[in-house]
Amino acid sequence: MPLSSASRTRDFIELLVGYGAIMGVIWSPERWQPILSPFVLVLTLGIILARRPSRDDLGLGWRGLIPSFWILPAAVGLAAVSILAAARLGTLHPLYHADFPHVAGYILWTIYQQVLLQDYFMPRLLNLLPNQFDATCLSGVLFAAAHMPNLVLTAATLIWGIVSTAAFLRYRNLWMLGLAQGLLGLCFAICVPDALQHHLRVGLGYLHYQTAQPAR
Repeated sequence: MPLSSASRTRDFIELLVGYGAIMGVIWSPERWQPILSPFVLVLTLGIILARRPSRDDLGLGWRGLIPSFWILPAAVGLAAVSILAAARLGTLHPLYHADFPHVAGYILWTIYQQVLLQDYFMPRLLNLLPNQFDATCLSGVLFAAAHMPNLVLTAATLIWGIVSTAAFLRYRNLWMLGLAQGLLGLCFAICVPDALQHHLRVGLGYLHYQTAQPAR
């Protein structure tokens, strides 16, 4: 059934509000981010849950979990190849803050990124754009743009944004996608020189990064 004009308008407004809020945090001064981030977290989750989706609708249930399981070992294999290549090239280096809370927190963050990408942005793009291909590509572009001006990370997230969205549309489960993104992100952090990726920082954090004084 075609969507009504009011429904499409709501999708468009929610898309602008959500993306604008996220970009606002990314490009805000670092001292403001601990204040703004919880607000945006509650805002986006509230908008997602306002439509009362089920766990399977969100990709957080059992549906598609087993068929999508191959994504995680594939990510492990890609990470292993990348680490070997970085070792050969001399760019392999220790992870910044390699303690368990930091690593676990990062993986939880990547799972939440998948929630935003697949449960917030992608459904609205599918409703607004003429076909699934366009929606998938634009979701990847929006995901990558949120990682500017970190160019190497932007390029990587453009590819991952499109690939992960296509995988979600196939399996409708984001657990393996979130875990794979966390693994690949950590691999990226130790394989790409800090001088290029600035501890995976984006927005003002990337611009204010100083190689002589590691980011906190």
